[in-house]
Amino acid sequence: MPEPEHGEVRGLSRRELFGGAVSLAAVGALGYRALVQEPGAQAAASTPIVHTGHHGTVVSPVSAPQRPGGDIPPGVRDLTPFLDRLPVPPVVRTREQDGVSYATVTMRESWVRLHTQLPRTRVWAYDGQYPGPTFDVRRGQKLRVTWANELSGSYPLSVVELPFATGSDPYQWDRPGKEGGTPRADVAALPPWVAVHLHGALTGGGQDGWPENAVLPGQSQLSEYSNDQAAATLWYHDHAMHITHFNVLAGLTAGCYLIRDDEERALGLPSGRYEIPLVLSDHNLDTDENGLLDGGVLYKTIITYPEGVRLVRPFTGPYSLVNGVIWPFLEAEPRWYRFRLLNASNMRPYSLRFEDEQGNRVPAGSVVQIGADAGLLPEPVTVDDDLVITPAERVDLLVDFSALRGKKIRVRNQFATPPVPWVLEFRVGGAPVHDPFRLPAKVSPSFRRVTDADLKSVPERVVVATPVSPPDAQLWEMERTEAPKGPLPVDGIVQIQQDDGSVVTYRRVASMPSDAVQFTVTRDSWERWTFYNVEPEAGAFPHPMHLHACSFQVLGKEKWDVSGFRYFKLADGVSWGGGTATPIKRVQVEQIPAGEQAWKDVVQMWPGQKVTIAPRFAGVSGRYVYHCHTYEHEDMTMMRPFVVMPPEVLRMDPHNGGGMAGGGHHS
Repeated sequence: MPEPEHGEVRGLSRRELFGGAVSLAAVGALGYRALVQEPGAQAAASTPIVHTGHHGTVVSPVSAPQRPGGDIPPGVRDLTPFLDRLPVPPVVRTREQDGVSYATVTMRESWVRLHTQLPRTRVWAYDGQYPGPTFDVRRGQKLRVTWANELSGSYPLSVVELPFATGSDPYQWDRPGKEGGTPRADVAALPPWVAVHLHGALTGGGQDGWPENAVLPGQSQLSEYSNDQAAATLWYHDHAMHITHFNVLAGLTAGCYLIRDDEERALGLPSGRYEIPLVLSDHNLDTDENGLLDGGVLYKTIITYPEGVRLVRPFTGPYSLVNGVIWPFLEAEPRWYRFRLLNASNMRPYSLRFEDEQGNRVPAGSVVQIGADAGLLPEPVTVDDDLVITPAERVDLLVDFSALRGKKIRVRNQFATPPVPWVLEFRVGGAPVHDPFRLPAKVSPSFRRVTDADLKSVPERVVVATPVSPPDAQLWEMERTEAPKGPLPVDGIVQIQQDDGSVVTYRRVASMPSDAVQFTVTRDSWERWTFYNVEPEAGAFPHPMHLHACSFQVLGKEKWDVSGFRYFKLADGVSWGGGTATPIKRVQVEQIPAGEQAWKDVVQMWPGQKVTIAPRFAGVSGRYVYHCHTYEHEDMTMMRPFVVMPPEVLRMDPHNGGGMAGGGHHS
């Protein structure tokens, strides 16, 4: 049988493969169940896989580690939502010396309870906490952190890849258990090789958690954070080269890092027990020989072969976790709360809806956004529609429960919905309480919107994100060139039609993570970066684009006709090339969502979209990366390096006219 073309898998479109939603009818039929097939009822296509490609040979895994004494045995196939109380991560203790704060966070093995009905789960975790403990620092408070690697034992994540089973409902990634898949021995053999990245921090390149500067057990990563930036919700997570998508699901998922300043303090926002981090993630679980959930974390995905190219679907799972617990609840008072919301998932976006038990939305004005990734919004933004948050984004959220006394409020995920759509339940108390907080008319009086006039004569970077299939998506760094003679498409050539009908031609100068650095940035400068997503499938998942070492503002979003981009076989008949057969062109200007009109470090980039941002590289220097924050994408081909240098140093570059005696090489 011939292989399906251009991402279709025997009737499954790219939208369904990389972002399709389970139907509401299926949710209704499943109720609260997270289905696992009965023993012996596995789909015919779910057979053990043995292959010897770039992932290595797959054989039987090592024996499972011994569970702690007194643990409960597997006893259920289905988990009950809202059975467990929402935990709040502890705060990291710091010590002060000579005006500098110090802290140590130890990465070590831990057994955690993801749900009351489950046996404990073995993870690698920060200070043994899952998610990690929260840092709470003041602006300008210099902090030196020792990230100590004391991890031990076999790799705590079982990884299986299955061929797609036609007609699945729910799909295989939304079912627990290996379903006949044989765990990958190359993953089981991975050492505890880890790198900690403080996401959103404006810090030196040597402190940033460079992916290849990971450490092994018995070693420590020493990082200094100046915290010289506005109040924001930062977070830390593993960033080890090639294996981030495994390490985070093994337990090194996330921990919050809160920076506070005088402007935020003046708002009198809910604090103490009324300020709570909400770390969202999705997981899958393994089962025993009887089909009972055994608590083991499972990375299960499918592999397809569009036009003969091996393609791995990034991970999504059927279980939504908040602060490391599956479908928890929070007892809330009828007053304002502040929630630091973080999407720490591998690939899953969330489209969150706040509703009562009857499915009615909460009253208008009950949910308000006051901040984004890297700072406060200029003014409050009411969230009366669904709240969309892609991986690595943060939303600083206020929720007013005062009009919801005695009710249960549930948070439902509306995007690529797993069989159980719920994320979290709030149980609002019935007794009135005194709440002095009043929503301010302004949040950040100091915020100033960047305009095109502020960016005259700044460097402009152009990056093209290529389609997901047949080959893996890449980030092409482009430069202007002359139009090639002869027919198009030509590998690496992208033509862009301007509004006046003229055509500009770009050529690819780099694409792979290992290619030489092309972007060298001047410290303390502004730049303009433009991303074109030439993925044509309107329903596919977005790319959440993240730049290290900066905060940025979104200048514009546009819908583009990208149908002119083509993949094609090169002369060797094996390799793939890509380029435009006809120019891509603008369809319409889109409005920047109000919740994105603040300082950010991640931007949503949907298929067929052009996104332009204005980053400022303030107070940083060194070697950094930018990438798609779908972990599988950054680990494969969607990550590129860039370098930030002081202007005085850049003027000495002998390759660009600087250096001794007026520039050039001298012997």
